[in-house]
Amino acid sequence: MDDANPLEQALHAARALVLADLAARDVADAGVVSLVEDAVTHRRWWVEQWPDGVEYLAGLVAQDVQDALLERYGRWPLCPVCDMGDPHALDVEPELGPDPHWVCAKAGVVVAPVGGLQ
Repeated sequence: MDDANPLEQALHAARALVLADLAARDVADAGVVSLVEDAVTHRRWWVEQWPDGVEYLAGLVAQDVQDALLERYGRWPLCPVCDMGDPHALDVEPELGPDPHWVCAKAGVVVAPVGGLQ
């Protein structure tokens, strides 16, 4: 990794955080890791166009992977807070901002920072 390049540092950090969440929920198989790589590649282009967005990469990569998983496999990550009713996924908040967290919109609680699921 090029320590002098903040873009590459941010991309590697976003990748690591999302992979940690996937591994924590035991869904980090090769196909899913490939979705993460696709999201990182897409966001590399995006942040090159808008360099001020570098601090938003972790949340955006998490949302991109969540959307890709929904299309292929189903909801992820499932909410560990609500044990009644239909299973639902956590949301990333803020949608576009620094310091993203996984939250349960139904219960209105923060579950974990992106990268901190257990």
